[in-house]
Amino acid sequence: MNMVEEKKNISKPKVLDVAVTAFMIILCVISLLPIYILIVNASRDTQNIINEGVSFIPRLSLIDNIKIVLDWAKNGVVKYAPLTGYRNSAIIAFSCTFLTVLFSGATAYGVVVYDFKLKGPAYTFILAVMMVPVQVTSVGFYQFMSRIGLTDNYLPLIIPAIAAPQVIFFMRQYMKSSFPLEIVEAARIDGSNEFRTFFTIAIPMMKPAFAVQAIFAFVASWNNYYMPSMILVSNKQHQMTLPMMVNSILSNEKLDEIGAKYAAIMLSILPVVIVYFIFSKFIVEGVALGGVKE
Repeated sequence: MNMVEEKKNISKPKVLDVAVTAFMIILCVISLLPIYILIVNASRDTQNIINEGVSFIPRLSLIDNIKIVLDWAKNGVVKYAPLTGYRNSAIIAFSCTFLTVLFSGATAYGVVVYDFKLKGPAYTFILAVMMVPVQVTSVGFYQFMSRIGLTDNYLPLIIPAIAAPQVIFFMRQYMKSSFPLEIVEAARIDGSNEFRTFFTIAIPMMKPAFAVQAIFAFVASWNNYYMPSMILVSNKQHQMTLPMMVNSILSNEKLDEIGAKYAAIMLSILPVVIVYFIFSKFIVEGVALGGVKE
């Protein structure tokens, strides 16, 4: 009887593991399916998309669709220059990513390591700011940038990346769960100043957190259409980001080549997908450690 009960107890975790694994596989498929369909549609011609609807089988029209998009740009039908768009988006995305992870990491480090009277209220204020949608402040932000003459400029799209409360929140949670404060005290005893301690000890130990937040910040900045379209009001092609160029294609109702539109979208997300898959291991490690409760 005891042997039977033991076998039942052993089988229960196995069944649970199988169920959890199956559920995770389903979530993975649901997450990747839209990207796969996008790639498939980019390889199909318009007639095939209209006649067959959704398809999971890639076709051979990808090169032709890309050529159609480039012909639109060459003939001035749309404002689309892939290399220029990649360059502009890269300038903004890499700059925002660097500022976000550096200053947010430094802020989280200060909140965790230092003890001061307003430590609690300061962190509460950061959480309150995190809950305010960007759309609420966008009108005032644009008016302010217009008054000081910074429209049609990349600075309003880059400098605000210094203040990223959601990244500060994640960094703090990560440090609370996996950053020993004794190391900071030991560094101080050895004569290390605060900046040296942060850059040579804290940052290497927080590498997974910095990596995962850098990826998220890069993806968010690369895909950002709302703020660039609001600040770059002149819509000059040499200033436009890649999402703005893609939008000029998608919003043009006179263009009826659906496959070519999918190809333009695919080209715009290609760098994000590559970066994401290269650093995916940091995402798993960073989220797992950063999600530990205090």
